[in-house]
Amino acid sequence: MAARIGLVKRLNCVLLNTKLSVLSAGVRRCSALSYSESHKEFTSKRVRRKFIDFFKEGHEHRVVSSSPVRPRGDPSLLFVNAGMNQFKPILLGCPDPRSEMASYRRVVNSQKCVRAGGKHNDLEDVGKDVYHHTFFEMLGNWSFGDYFKVEACAMAWQLLTEEYGIPADRLYVSYFSGDVANGLPADEETRQIWLSMGVRPDHVLPFGMKDNFWEMGETGPCGPCTEIHYDHVGNRNASSLVNADSPDVVEIWNLVFMQYNREVSGSLRPLPQCSVDTGMGLERLVTILQGKRSNYDTDLFTPLLTAIHQCSKAPAYQGRTGETDVGQVDMAYRVVADHIRTLSVCIADGVYPGMTGAELVLRRILRRAVRFSTEVLQAPEGSLASLVPTVAHILGDAYPELHTESERIMDLINQNEAQFLSSLKQGRRVIDRTLSNMDKDLAVFPASVAWSLHRNLGFPLDLIDLMLEEKGKMVDKKEMAVLEDEYERLRSQPEEDDEDRVDQLDLHSLAELQSQGVPHTDDSPKYCYSLGTDGKYVFQPCRASVLALYCDGSLVSEVSEGQRCGVILDQTSFYAEQGGQAHDQGYFTKDGLQDVLFPVKSVRLAGGYVVHQVTAAETLRTGDQVQLNLDEANRMGCMVKHTATHLLNFALRELLGPSVSQRGSHCTANRLRFDFSVKGSLSVSDLQQVEELVQDIIHQNAEVYVEEIPLSKAKQITGLRTIDEVYPDPVRVVSVAVPVSDLLNSNSTEQASVELCCGTHLLRTGAIRDFVIVSERQMVKGISRIIAVTGDEAKKARETAQDMQEELESLAVQVGAASSLSIPAAQRLSKEVGLLMNVVDITPIPQWQRRELQTRLKAMQKTSNNTIRKLEIKEVDMSIG
Repeated sequence: MAARIGLVKRLNCVLLNTKLSVLSAGVRRCSALSYSESHKEFTSKRVRRKFIDFFKEGHEHRVVSSSPVRPRGDPSLLFVNAGMNQFKPILLGCPDPRSEMASYRRVVNSQKCVRAGGKHNDLEDVGKDVYHHTFFEMLGNWSFGDYFKVEACAMAWQLLTEEYGIPADRLYVSYFSGDVANGLPADEETRQIWLSMGVRPDHVLPFGMKDNFWEMGETGPCGPCTEIHYDHVGNRNASSLVNADSPDVVEIWNLVFMQYNREVSGSLRPLPQCSVDTGMGLERLVTILQGKRSNYDTDLFTPLLTAIHQCSKAPAYQGRTGETDVGQVDMAYRVVADHIRTLSVCIADGVYPGMTGAELVLRRILRRAVRFSTEVLQAPEGSLASLVPTVAHILGDAYPELHTESERIMDLINQNEAQFLSSLKQGRRVIDRTLSNMDKDLAVFPASVAWSLHRNLGFPLDLIDLMLEEKGKMVDKKEMAVLEDEYERLRSQPEEDDEDRVDQLDLHSLAELQSQGVPHTDDSPKYCYSLGTDGKYVFQPCRASVLALYCDGSLVSEVSEGQRCGVILDQTSFYAEQGGQAHDQGYFTKDGLQDVLFPVKSVRLAGGYVVHQVTAAETLRTGDQVQLNLDEANRMGCMVKHTATHLLNFALRELLGPSVSQRGSHCTANRLRFDFSVKGSLSVSDLQQVEELVQDIIHQNAEVYVEEIPLSKAKQITGLRTIDEVYPDPVRVVSVAVPVSDLLNSNSTEQASVELCCGTHLLRTGAIRDFVIVSERQMVKGISRIIAVTGDEAKKARETAQDMQEELESLAVQVGAASSLSIPAAQRLSKEVGLLMNVVDITPIPQWQRRELQTRLKAMQKTSNNTIRKLEIKEVDMSIG
């Protein structure tokens, strides 16, 4: 297959020779122009705009907005760190066939990227030099089964040399030199393309796997790449400096040709569809076009550096590095400028400083910025947040959320800065107290204390080292490494046992299904239910044919008893996990074997196919007929919780205002979880009002309307709630109490819960019966999580709270009269108060009542303890007398 692709592309290359000759002549004319004359023309905004317009207007690319820096459903990433992240479903062959993404062929965009934490981690390098960043913008163009090497190279060269006017003699290109171990030949096709375009032979350079073969991960699409490098000096042959870590010769654009798939075995297989994925860092390109040697000297950073100087006590930025940067002042400027961009973009996209994953990395970035701002630049508290409007001014045209979220960003930065400065004081006290209790002759500080400061107070490890060095002490590095390894081991333990692992369709199996003409699963029967005359839900039966079986990484025609496999049917009534709703449960029976059950362990969606995970109870073959038996009680529980989640989202927005934004949710048959952005924690009154509004809608037994309409039409609905997801087109609109047609026609002024949602919902809200928020807490500053129950569980929570209230009242009477008790009796009473406090803390009851009970119990505990002390003093006085 690879040979066939190569032949086709060589033929294309011959056909395009005339066009490339004309292009080369144009390039040579460009090179003769005065390059310096164009420097002032290229603002960063114009550079970004020209890139997008070149591919959109000149080469028919679709402009796709940057995805948020929080990855969509990709647990392998902390942050989006490359332009291709949002297009992984296409590259893996599994986009929703009804989504807009499935139609992408030529795409261009500027993607917000963060590289801090994980495999790509630039955090500790930021500030030391003039080109590392934690946040950057990746300009990219993609072809998904459309053009390939010839066109990609030609467009890149034309843009750089004609549109941007970069002299061709300053550019060098690298290509893949092949790899014997992987059985990969040299990419001579790409080399010939560059030579045919007039690039000098000594500017076309071969490199191996490390530099010129790109891989998505340990498995997945991959292929050779060709990189374009720029020589800042010029008028020389700089080929020896390409890929040599020289600051004078830098890579500016990487063109990846995805031809292969890296299998689990480590082998390479040709892809059923080749793609192009290119990436060029905006910051580096702007540096070149503005005639600078440092990214920080461009208009992406200079306004920030000026703003930092105005709010600090440090001398103006001089651009020094290394030993010449006395006191690390310029390093501090670069750290603060870089980190405030990262903080602003991440918070605007819903990633807030916290204690795990991406949130923990962002917390470290914020605290690193605070340290350099307050300690090195001598800026007053609050200076960091004051830079946010400048970030919005620089980047807001491309990413308007920076303008709309500026106030929230500033509030969160100020809150976290104040908390960190307070932690620094507390940490210093802990260090001083530990040192005072240590033997003065001991030089080693306890690693356990240092680790506790780092994990619990967020103390940077290098700051601990500096503080101890001042006092002639040091941390035991070996013991610290053991603690860190143990923490990483516990954190990386798999959440699922192997038995619960789901066999996901791989890229080649998906392509095989499509080539065989296997139709996508019709899952519309999951919505086929109605209300019976007795008020109970009736789920229509579903009979299906086995179209495909997936076992041990490949499609098979038969599985035997005891084998775990994925089953693809022509239709299904089972709901596949998506949209925050858990998958359905139940079992299959096979025609002729009604007493043999095939339990369904999980249900997943892959590229339009619904995969049912089962362990075969009997031989199962493609073509078999099966009857699907849904666990109706479990489905009803999920429907109740999902509809209740919509009502909760509506109630929060109604009562707390439009700043409330959904950050995540999950519904199971037993409970619902809802994460949302909000200032501070909800008050007792807030919690009560939210519950009451939800209960009002439940008691109205309001009708739930569902309609499938074009996505563009749905987005015009006033008050529509969406989250960052790739929606199908057409899309299902779920509205409570108001018909979707009324919302579309703007005939209704009534406020309604209306969301885009693929989940299964109740037909009327009355089936929820009751609703109680049993937990509300801040996950990180600015994001709260609510856990709620419904029906009998909600009723039980209320009754339990009432029992606790009565027990509290009884104890309150006893505490009030405790002064007449003996000391042992008073102590037993105090213990009873403490026990009730513990029970209140952990028992599912309405959260607003929990807070009220906790407040009263704390006061009772204090009164009880005071009474005991008075009784003890009285006893001592009597014994003396």
